[in-house]
Amino acid sequence: MAKCLLSIDWDYFIHIKEGRWGSYLENHKNLVDLWYKRYIQAKLRGRDIQKSFQLSPELHKFWKKIKEHFKFVKDIKVYVSDSHALSYNIAKENNCDIVYLFDSHADLGYGGLSSLNFEVNCSNWLGKLLKEKIIKEAHIIYSPYTSEKPEYFQALNSMYNIRYWDFDDLDKDIEVSIIHICRSGAWSPPWFDEKFTRFVNDLGIPYEIVNCPARKWDIKNVSFEYMVKCMMG
Repeated sequence: MAKCLLSIDWDYFIHIKEGRWGSYLENHKNLVDLWYKRYIQAKLRGRDIQKSFQLSPELHKFWKKIKEHFKFVKDIKVYVSDSHALSYNIAKENNCDIVYLFDSHADLGYGGLSSLNFEVNCSNWLGKLLKEKIIKEAHIIYSPYTSEKPEYFQALNSMYNIRYWDFDDLDKDIEVSIIHICRSGAWSPPWFDEKFTRFVNDLGIPYEIVNCPARKWDIKNVSFEYMVKCMMG
């Protein structure tokens, strides 16, 4: 029987009102320091970047809606990480055949087919799973706030079994063996982290955290030395 991974990116729920704030490089600098730097730079221009981000009002209905379309196996495994690249390892190690992805990004690889020759990262993990024939199907449900379109991946769409769905059009009783929820801290701001944790807990299933370090966001008490470090970094 086919095994299905349900992979959910926290940025699915994040509406960016203006600008492009994300980074495909996942390290401490981009997960924490860069957000402080952006905040400080915007403040010097008289802006508050916190007002440029908004969480979807659908956030609190998400798990209820998921359970209308997906059926969880008994003793389902749930993983929480910062990087979405972990979905590659989860699918490979658990012999998954199918991935359902809720995300603002398709993670099929950016820059054409050659991007699948790079090592696995947060931007190409789904494309790598298809190229290496680890999975047979990929189903992508874009965030309402995405700036991407399926036609951006025309070459991959013609080569692999990739389908794009509206949430409401999904089938019923899709059996899921594993769930992965990622924070994508290079794309999602740290001031939403408490709500991310609440979202994960609202699933109501025990989970394993894999490399998802806590981030401190305390702009009122940040030291001058740290601000200088962020600005110089």
